[in-house]
Amino acid sequence: MKSPVSLQVGAKAPEFDVTAHDGKRLRLADYAGKKNVVLYFYPKDFTTVCTAEACGFRDMYDELLGKDTEVIGVSVDDDASHGRFAEKHGVTFPLVADPKKELAGKYQATGFLSGLLGATRRVTYVIDKSGKIAGVFDSAIRASQHLDGVKKTIAGLA
Repeated sequence: MKSPVSLQVGAKAPEFDVTAHDGKRLRLADYAGKKNVVLYFYPKDFTTVCTAEACGFRDMYDELLGKDTEVIGVSVDDDASHGRFAEKHGVTFPLVADPKKELAGKYQATGFLSGLLGATRRVTYVIDKSGKIAGVFDSAIRASQHLDGVKKTIAGLA
């Protein structure tokens, strides 16, 4: 299935300035020249595929950090939900509450069906140190496509 995402590899990633569930401020500009960023959007905390995806990123987080890469998860859930989710599943990377889908809108992680469900689409971006999109993964039900794609893309950037 062809991805409906129009932010393609090679495009400049939209800037963001958000606050994570732990209160840490995250700005894309702060990573420029220093770290790659895996910015992944997911529909909802505590759902089956979202939990599998978060745990997959959790399991490879140290490896990604070792390759100068930060992971940031984004959903419509609030900071309290993110805190409970992170604690229950041992997630140590930042989770961002985006209830108005402002960040999701910039990254085209919204859609008709997900909008009806009050959530965002499952889409993952790998942003390289220069601020360009190096990978885009878009699969609603296959977390492994996102995880494997990130791993392969980051390996190619190293």
